[in-house]
Amino acid sequence: MNRPLEGLLVLEFCQFLAGPSAGLKLADLGARVIKIERPNSGDACRQLSIKNLFVEADSLLFHTINRNKESYAADLKNPEDLEKLKKLISKADVMTHNFRPGVMEKIGLDYPNVQAINPKIVYGVVTGYGNEGPWRNKPGQDLLVQAVSGLTFLSGLDTDGPVPFGLSVSDIMCGNHLAQGIMAALIKRAKTNKSVLVEVSLLESILDVQFEVITTYLNDGGKLPDRSGAKGSAHAYLSAPYGMYETKDGYIAMAMGNLPNICAIINCNIDDLYVEAGSAFDNRDKLIIRLAATFKQKETKIWVNLLESNGIWCAEVLNYQTATSLSTYKNLQIEQDLELSNGKKIKTTVSPIRLDNEKLFAVKPAPKLGFDTQEINREFELT
Repeated sequence: MNRPLEGLLVLEFCQFLAGPSAGLKLADLGARVIKIERPNSGDACRQLSIKNLFVEADSLLFHTINRNKESYAADLKNPEDLEKLKKLISKADVMTHNFRPGVMEKIGLDYPNVQAINPKIVYGVVTGYGNEGPWRNKPGQDLLVQAVSGLTFLSGLDTDGPVPFGLSVSDIMCGNHLAQGIMAALIKRAKTNKSVLVEVSLLESILDVQFEVITTYLNDGGKLPDRSGAKGSAHAYLSAPYGMYETKDGYIAMAMGNLPNICAIINCNIDDLYVEAGSAFDNRDKLIIRLAATFKQKETKIWVNLLESNGIWCAEVLNYQTATSLSTYKNLQIEQDLELSNGKKIKTTVSPIRLDNEKLFAVKPAPKLGFDTQEINREFELT
């Protein structure tokens, strides 16, 4: 299958997760992505491990973000290497970086200078908090961005204090936004035949993720999110029955729905708590506790079958072991094997995008540091 971004040359001056995850998406869609890495050490993510899991010399995390890419080792402080990179930039379609403000200006690879080298470049920049303002030089790290965005006061109980996400949600969403911005910029470039600057920040991305609740906050008199005090509540702005409930043998998740109808189906009397529609939020904690007592009486599958047969949206709550064993999971073909140079294989996820009914499986695993340097030098006549 010919992928839509085939023929597109992307230079990735990025490390860790946000910028490289955008490159991952472009590479899965067919772009040729060349990582520009420091000699000897490379992308710092090569040594950033989750649970101390390494594959050969690099962290498993690095492998999950950098499939389908090439690695070019260059010292940005070395004049000879810098000249080679400028020649490479002159032939590229896209360039991305996540250096601190001022770094690229010092070495002459900021947007105005790169425009002079390549008047048609799409130039993507990732920052923590934007290029201007008092926080421009603060470290843009995922947990810190979650902390200052309000996100951590949406989940958990009202007595829990801040509850962060258990994954790098700021980085991942910022990578998504960068990829979207780059593809929009490519369309603009095709219309204007001129370079385009794309800028995203971790903070703006995680604020955008919260548009649903921030919009509510801004139009509700500045009232803070009202997290429930009842175990199982799932949304600071939604009323009962929305949440997760313990059953006799597990848990069930309940989506939004007509509360009196649901309670009639499961035989849960709420006449004293539900007077009118507003009661579902006003008495949310008491209603969740009442529902929880009912759901604990029977097994999850009994509840799911009963509710689904009556058109109620619900689901069994699964962990990774049970979720990945489902036939639905297997039919999605969301897993793939990447074969490494030593013949070993690692499992990772596949791009969720299908094109003309085909999955975008990876062609190759993440590159070893500097593996493609000599070949790129030869191909682009950089030496």
